[in-house]
Amino acid sequence: MSGKKNVVVFVVVMVFSLFLTTMNAIQIDDITCSEALFSLIPCVPFLEGSNPPTPSPTCCSGANNLYQKANTTQIRRNICKCFKAASTKFGVNPDRAKQLPGLCSIPLSFPFDPKADCNTIP
Repeated sequence: MSGKKNVVVFVVVMVFSLFLTTMNAIQIDDITCSEALFSLIPCVPFLEGSNPPTPSPTCCSGANNLYQKANTTQIRRNICKCFKAASTKFGVNPDRAKQLPGLCSIPLSFPFDPKADCNTIP
């Protein structure tokens, strides 16, 4: 039970921290950085490298929804920058981040990598 409690505490702290750090953030067209990150909250256990070894259906649903909204180069670059900053703050496992699009059947044309150069994303 303490593992689930730690994940819940982590998610609450992450959302609160992101809310505070993005209150003055620019809007990513119709998607704020906080909204983009919120859509991937179900992915936290997978992205941090703990069990389960595959993302949950809820995680993939949120990731696919975000993928559908990221329909311009500028939105994709802004979301990349948002995730890049969040991944370093919250210890995202880079290997898991790279696996997420494939495991959720998201046809990205660029790697989902916390070390990616966001300015080169098409």
